[in-house]
Amino acid sequence: EVYGPHVVYNRGEKTVYVQVLRAIYGMLIASSLWHKRFRKDLEAVKFVFNPCDPCAANRQINDHQQTIKFHVDDLMSSHVNSEVNDDFLKWLNDMYGGYGEVKATRGKIHDYLGMRFDFSEKGKVKIDMKDYVANMLDQFPEDIKNTADNPASTDLFSEGDVNEPLDDAKKKDFHHSVAQGIYVCKRARPDIHQVISVLCTRVKAPNKSDWKKLIRLLEYLNGTRDDYLTLSADDLRIIKWFVDAAFAVHPDFRSHTGAFMTFGRGAVISISRKQKINTKSSTTSELVAADDVVDTMLWSKLFMKAQGYEVKQNIFYQDNKRAMLLENNGKKSSSKRTRVINVRYFFVTDQIAQGNVSVEYCPTDEMLSDCLTKPTQGSKFKFQSQAAMGVKSVEEILREVRMQMGVSPD
Repeated sequence: EVYGPHVVYNRGEKTVYVQVLRAIYGMLIASSLWHKRFRKDLEAVKFVFNPCDPCAANRQINDHQQTIKFHVDDLMSSHVNSEVNDDFLKWLNDMYGGYGEVKATRGKIHDYLGMRFDFSEKGKVKIDMKDYVANMLDQFPEDIKNTADNPASTDLFSEGDVNEPLDDAKKKDFHHSVAQGIYVCKRARPDIHQVISVLCTRVKAPNKSDWKKLIRLLEYLNGTRDDYLTLSADDLRIIKWFVDAAFAVHPDFRSHTGAFMTFGRGAVISISRKQKINTKSSTTSELVAADDVVDTMLWSKLFMKAQGYEVKQNIFYQDNKRAMLLENNGKKSSSKRTRVINVRYFFVTDQIAQGNVSVEYCPTDEMLSDCLTKPTQGSKFKFQSQAAMGVKSVEEILREVRMQMGVSPD
């Protein structure tokens, strides 16, 4: 009787639209309003925000940098002097304690947004999501008892031989598990990133073959529940990217881009995505892969500069020499086959000329991001996943790969 006159139909569903007069927790506008206030308060006490990331800020105290990073109202602060963090916690409570005590955890181990950060070993950080993965497996409607050595079989990209669509309940479970997988792979489990990226292309109309692929992924997670990502740096002024492409592997013959960035151990950033255009050769698919990744390459350099590290080298490794010629020389190395590629894919040529990035050759067998482009198997997947997860340093793994191939490890 009250709201009847205001009911409208939205795609056949009865809907009432309301105007929100005050921010409601959980809504995007509430987060935005909080960020504006928090940023203003932080800038008032001399924090300078990183222009590449609105949730990272720094200030100098006693000739050392205090860095904070936050997600809405969950915040991490670091400084070489623990008393600086004591004073900052007091400031937070003075500013916002009227709404409820600002609580803090101190020490070398922190639970943060579903992740556990362990700084116990000097020069390294271990990031695990064991509890999140366990919860992901427990929530799945089927009991996952088996384990798998690899998150995907060789038929990952195929549409499968069982095209019968899933019922509504399983569709919902499929979508939910894939969404959970996105959260995990982007934070602590880059070894499953490629499988998740492929399953993401199937969430609108998953079939029974897709369900089997999801089960295979969960069996892999079941057998690697205790795995964690280790990050450390040889030199924070040298960024290394491994960039690769798998040509025409999707059912619509589009290629797949895979890449990860490292400072020496572990993937700080991983990328695995279906390319948005069809290409006619492996060379052009590698060009598209470079373009897919170059924006993040440039962003990472600018982000590090704003954090106080002047990047000396921003290297990306590729295993296609023809693509490297095109990237270095632009149209001068272009043929009739590559001329149809839009000029935006030579944006990387300009960045090389400006010295923002450099491209170096990496033999195919040493392309450690290969597991982000295709379902590699056996020892290949082992080496590549270990590189992404930081089980060993990139250099250690490359030496092992070369020894296995019977070539000089150096």
